[in-house]
Amino acid sequence: MPRYKLVIEYDGTPFAGWQMQAGHATVQSVLTDAIERLSGERVVVAGAGRTDAGVHAIGQVAHIDLTRDWRPDTVRDGLTAHLRPHPVAVVAAERAAAEFDARFSAVKRHYLYRLVNRRADLTLDRDRAWRVPQPLDAAAMHDAAQRLLGRHDFTTFRAAECQAASPVKTLDQLDVERHGTEIRVTASARSFLHHQVRSMVGSLMRVGEGRWSADDLEAALHACDRARCGPMAPAAGLYLSAVSY
Repeated sequence: MPRYKLVIEYDGTPFAGWQMQAGHATVQSVLTDAIERLSGERVVVAGAGRTDAGVHAIGQVAHIDLTRDWRPDTVRDGLTAHLRPHPVAVVAAERAAAEFDARFSAVKRHYLYRLVNRRADLTLDRDRAWRVPQPLDAAAMHDAAQRLLGRHDFTTFRAAECQAASPVKTLDQLDVERHGTEIRVTASARSFLHHQVRSMVGSLMRVGEGRWSADDLEAALHACDRARCGPMAPAAGLYLSAVSY
């Protein structure tokens, strides 16, 4: 039975997240329906990460098993056609080894968070970025972010409903860069806690506006107390940008 690796792009705005939920439109459910329309098979779509409601993806990865040996470009184009009009596209498809698993074979996940630092409302970037009207110091945000790198107990930046077995994670990258009015936060790790990236971004925003110092951010981390976290950044600015294998 051939296994296929899919790279998927989607606008998360109209979805209740990645994972299938009864009575709600999700990315996994519309993909499952598209696969059935293409192949006649109802199969499990296994994703690399479970994005929340409103979170987008540029490079989500999933794998599927099909009975028929389809050409990868046919899988890519056929699924994308059957996904319309949903804002979901399969941008690449390839045959994968039988032991490949989109979730468990991943060695690193990469996220992008977009803040637009301006007074005016968002138009083209509405539901695709977080507008922060007060001036932000991106250099101070980047310097403070380096205090979070490495292996730590990230309880402070963990959602109360997080189902991870441990709050201890290793954060490999957390960079903050300004590009005109846009501030981009890039984060990389093998895995993240539920709401970890959005929680870190909200806390870094406090640094950028001058209300926290880098020491304050580090103290919040070591407190291992959710109450010490800054405001959680909105889902709209977060993108699963890539998965490394």
